[in-house]
Amino acid sequence: MKTSIKISNIRLENPTILAAGILGVTASSMVRVANEGAGAVTTKSIGPEKRGGHENPVIVELDYGLLNAIGLSCPEPDEAIKELKKAIRLIDKPVIASFFARTISEFGYMAELISEAKPAFLEVNISCPNVGEFGKPFGCNIRTAGKITRIVRNSTEIPIIVKLTPNVVDIKLIAKEVEDNGADVISAINTLGPGMKIDIISGKPILSNKFGGMSGQCIKPIAVRCVYEIYDVVDIPIIGIGGVKSGEDAIEMMMAGASAVGIGTGIWNKGIGIFKEIVSEIEEFMSANNYKDLKEIIGKAHN
Repeated sequence: MKTSIKISNIRLENPTILAAGILGVTASSMVRVANEGAGAVTTKSIGPEKRGGHENPVIVELDYGLLNAIGLSCPEPDEAIKELKKAIRLIDKPVIASFFARTISEFGYMAELISEAKPAFLEVNISCPNVGEFGKPFGCNIRTAGKITRIVRNSTEIPIIVKLTPNVVDIKLIAKEVEDNGADVISAINTLGPGMKIDIISGKPILSNKFGGMSGQCIKPIAVRCVYEIYDVVDIPIIGIGGVKSGEDAIEMMMAGASAVGIGTGIWNKGIGIFKEIVSEIEEFMSANNYKDLKEIIGKAHN
């Protein structure tokens, strides 16, 4: 059976991808994830300047996922790109460079800067806070999402992934707009929220930022629905992200329309061995149900 998949002419040996997050900060951690079976790895989002993020505590573990407000912490871009280049040199799998910016034009600058490292893909994180709008993601506005995608497309020849926020009225409209402006792939979804957790003993919010984004199993039904809706309106591949921590979760996401799945919070739950575990469970499912190729599974829920 065939568990490899091509996304925008880039081959992944299996459909599991390390989603952007803390394991994507250093080359050594990305190498470790690749060696543990991930089909591709994504850097933590690279920003235009060093950011310290929010003060601790920045993560709350819930019964059904995580609530986090890390605050887009990142090193200087030169340092991040140095780690990216090292990861690309050491890893024989696709390395995806995720990045964010503060303005529309700065997205173009960042795309040019990071493209010099020659990652397999650029992931454009339009789900990050827009400082000028006091925390509203760029990805909430259809025209802005399109403009950012177009300026990145005009700034690089590397395939681009646009990462969408679920915190919109109609994600289909955003997806179609970024496709029309040059996106090669869509990843969906980023964290849901914001949400809040209060310590009832102190009577205060647990997170230093008070509010945070929800990830993990609690958002999977929403992620599956978003992927399903996006698949109906675009002709480009989708990376499904949100609550995937088993082969069954991955199959469900692919049946909704994803060509591959991003894994983040699942590592917190099950450890770094989750990638091999999910691939093994996918293979078992395919064998038991007479599937020969992942293409037979992708989008099956639409048939």
